[in-house]
Amino acid sequence: MTTQTFEIPSELRDFAEKSVDQARTAVGTLITNSIKAADQVQSSSQTFQTTLQAAVAKGFDHAQTNANATFDFAQKLVRTKDFREAFELQSEFVRSQFAALQAQAKDLGALAQNAAR
Repeated sequence: MTTQTFEIPSELRDFAEKSVDQARTAVGTLITNSIKAADQVQSSSQTFQTTLQAAVAKGFDHAQTNANATFDFAQKLVRTKDFREAFELQSEFVRSQFAALQAQAKDLGALAQNAAR
């Protein structure tokens, strides 16, 4: 008994080979794009963390500055000799703190704008 061998037509083999090559290319592209996306997420995350750390540090700096200004004011206030001097000191303190708070808000706003970019 002779066994007949079945030969796969060359067109079918060529088609299968092209299909495997296309699938390989598609998977390679998918993996490359996935790696790029993961890198972008990591980069964005690092940028966010850096910006957040800068904002927290800036916030602590502002808090320290405001606390020092308040203690300096309190120390000057207890040394006043009359209500007029105390009132003038209070007015000066309020003006300077308002200006300081505006500058601090501007600093934090600049950090937020940089983070948005």
